[in-house]
Amino acid sequence: MALSFAKLAFTPSVLAEQEKRGSAEGYAKFLSDERQGGDVLTMAEAAFLLERDGFYMSTVSETGWPYVQFRGGPAGFIKLLDEKTIGFADLAGNRQYLSTGNLRANPRVALIAMDYPNARRLKLWGRVRIIEAEDNPEAAEALRPQGSTARIERLVLITVEAFDWNCPRHIPRRLTVEEFAGETLELRKEVERLKAALAQATSTTA
Repeated sequence: MALSFAKLAFTPSVLAEQEKRGSAEGYAKFLSDERQGGDVLTMAEAAFLLERDGFYMSTVSETGWPYVQFRGGPAGFIKLLDEKTIGFADLAGNRQYLSTGNLRANPRVALIAMDYPNARRLKLWGRVRIIEAEDNPEAAEALRPQGSTARIERLVLITVEAFDWNCPRHIPRRLTVEEFAGETLELRKEVERLKAALAQATSTTA
């Protein structure tokens, strides 16, 4: 756990709860002068995000209520703009604009990106800057997901404040249809080979 995450997440009420529950001493080291980093994306975080086909995004309304939305797209729809900035194209949707409205009032955002097959999870906190697509059509096209022809309404740029790799414990192993096909490819090849051998053996003894 890096310093940036601990400084952001370990608020006074969190520290008080840690003290009450007996975990304060174990976590105190993460706020020590010896800790550093956690707000600059390395190659590991960049590669992980670029491989994702979705993430969960949390915003907070003006009345203090959190709202969590799943944002998805083809792998690579999350773009790395620099070591502290990621972005994606916000495509036309159901026109509720809950996340967009929340971010206009409070630019803070939290993301959780999951890799279920390998039990990996990256948490990220940042501040959002929204750019209307009509104000910068070239940037909009640069962030367009591969193969998408949908109308881009706006660009969401996130400046990273902190990130942390979560413990893999309790992450269930789930596969998309495409991932499942890859996992079972060799098995399906073997089944076809055995079917062909059985058919040949049957025709020979007939």
